[in-house]
Amino acid sequence: MSKMEIINIERGMPTVEEAIRRMNMGLSTARGRGMKAAKVIHGYGSSGVGGGIRTKARSELQNKRRLGRIKGIIYGEDFSSYSVAARDAVARLPWLSQDSDYGRRNDGVTIVLL
Repeated sequence: MSKMEIINIERGMPTVEEAIRRMNMGLSTARGRGMKAAKVIHGYGSSGVGGGIRTKARSELQNKRRLGRIKGIIYGEDFSSYSVAARDAVARLPWLSQDSDYGRRNDGVTIVLL
């Protein structure tokens, strides 16, 4: 069994609203399955400078963190040993460092700590 839920909210080119609904459902499912983390695949936008799904997903996740509904957020571009947040997360969940996006600076994903 995987230790991190993978939630692909960009598949099929959904609307922003549909993508956020998928993310929220995926996070709820991950929590219900006892997962400690989830990787949200939102893409980075076709222009390479950040699309609507990425922007809205990250905004929603920041709000969830403020409300205490999630424990933390690590943006893909910060998901490496150079980031204090990532190092702290890996100290608690060592298997995170084995993820294929660890150290890749992939701004098309966000790691959510549940």
